[in-house]
Amino acid sequence: MAKPVVAIVGRPNVGKSTMFNRLVGRSAAIVSRMAGTTRDRNTSETEWGEHLFILVDTGGLEIFPEDDMWRQVRAQIETAIEDADVIIMMVDVRDGVTPDDVDVAQLLRPVDQPIILAANKADTATVGTTVSEFYELGLGDPHPISAYHNIGLDDMMAEVIKHFPDGTEFPEPEADLRVAIVGRPNVGKSQLLNIITGENRSIVSDVPGTTRDTVDTLIEVEDKTVLLIDTAGIRRRGKIGTGVEKYSVIRSVRAIDRADVAILLMDASEPATAQDSHIASYILDSYKGVVLAVNKWDLAGELNVNREDVMAVVADKFRFASYAPLRFISALTGQGVNQLLDTALAVHRQWTKSLPRYDLRRTVMNAVAEHPPVAQKGRSLRIYNVSQDQAGPPTFTFYVNHSDTLHFSYQRYLENRLREVYDFHGSPLKMRFRSRRE
Repeated sequence: MAKPVVAIVGRPNVGKSTMFNRLVGRSAAIVSRMAGTTRDRNTSETEWGEHLFILVDTGGLEIFPEDDMWRQVRAQIETAIEDADVIIMMVDVRDGVTPDDVDVAQLLRPVDQPIILAANKADTATVGTTVSEFYELGLGDPHPISAYHNIGLDDMMAEVIKHFPDGTEFPEPEADLRVAIVGRPNVGKSQLLNIITGENRSIVSDVPGTTRDTVDTLIEVEDKTVLLIDTAGIRRRGKIGTGVEKYSVIRSVRAIDRADVAILLMDASEPATAQDSHIASYILDSYKGVVLAVNKWDLAGELNVNREDVMAVVADKFRFASYAPLRFISALTGQGVNQLLDTALAVHRQWTKSLPRYDLRRTVMNAVAEHPPVAQKGRSLRIYNVSQDQAGPPTFTFYVNHSDTLHFSYQRYLENRLREVYDFHGSPLKMRFRSRRE
């Protein structure tokens, strides 16, 4: 059986993300006083006592706005409600019952799932009379809590857990491959996720930076379980604003850390920008597999760009990642998307490759014999042995006489030889040089 799903809903700025973070025990959702911060569903597996469940944070539900963004936010919330086994509706005792609270309650009243009414910010003795006002919503007893101060959550969660199945053990799901979709704002990351999954799992909008929280989705590809991590757009360090956008960047970088392979999505109208190079540096610093993808290729004719020119620009800007494969796709039409996933799987195979010990040593020693290192400061570098310490990423330790005599160009030569013999297409190599005295 699947783990129970608990969805937190309510109007904007009542403390849903604060309670989400409190229940999962970490800052998994962005918290801000700015109403409407949470737009996409934010999901995390967690437990309360010995009860495992999936917790879903949602965007603030506003009934009246008719712009496209808020229609999509509402669609995300309605999807979370449909998926949930238990729904927690949050209200703010300091504001009392508002018209938006009444509208949300009317939306929830027809659903079959049990609804727990959480009256948040009840952290003073003077709010008792205000809590009783929420009976008029017709959703049962309000539970006074303070998510920020961790007050009343035990009693509320005891009520939530009553609706969980008894005695059920849930196997921990594992992914064979974790792929982070990263890139500048507004290059089509969420749209790519949607077309891969065939579901409007993440909000698609022309507004840069729409996805503020990462969105995880499990899919099956070639008998492999693949975890897709959609992230917020990353801007250059000097362009990162304060508040919500700043935390989104932190989350995107953490998403890269969680991944095995990162797909760096670029825009066909302006590929290989300085910002794209900056994002690539995050990927390489984390030693993750990387796939470069130029999106919106269905507009190539209108943009008056051709494949050869773009390949030349990308090759020039990404000389530091010349091993990264490049794909041309359209997240709108699906062009090249299957090939993109195949490439991510192929990169993962290279990223997790282990080499035979004696074959590796022979390759390196042959490379040294063909091109010995040049003496530095009157001393010559000698390489005695080499071993692969791990895969994912491929990590090699070279045992030498004096590691401080290694020139970066010779390290690059050895890396190129390893790639020439063993491929490692799309995978960075971690190379360490250790002196005997070390």
